[in-house]
Amino acid sequence: MTSSNRYEAYEGAGELLRALSAPIRVAIVTELAQGERCVHELVEKLGAPQPLVSQHLRVLRGAGVVHGSRRGREIAYALVDEHIAHIVADAVSHAGEASS
Repeated sequence: MTSSNRYEAYEGAGELLRALSAPIRVAIVTELAQGERCVHELVEKLGAPQPLVSQHLRVLRGAGVVHGSRRGREIAYALVDEHIAHIVADAVSHAGEASS
């Protein structure tokens, strides 16, 4: 990997980590690791207002973390790939160990 390509990979990693920097986005990714969910399911599970969940889903979608597919009148969101679920699970696990 050339230094230019390596830097691009680091930039991409930084963008991904910025997209995951809000606790509610970590919670959304954790939920989506269990399978696709519609906004109302995430609202119910997270106990957060619908506009807030939708706003954070837009950020995650824009960062290429999640994608949506139409399910009748709703949009079901899912993780783009499983790696993201592992990154978040490891971060949550590490944070839990650090706070013990």
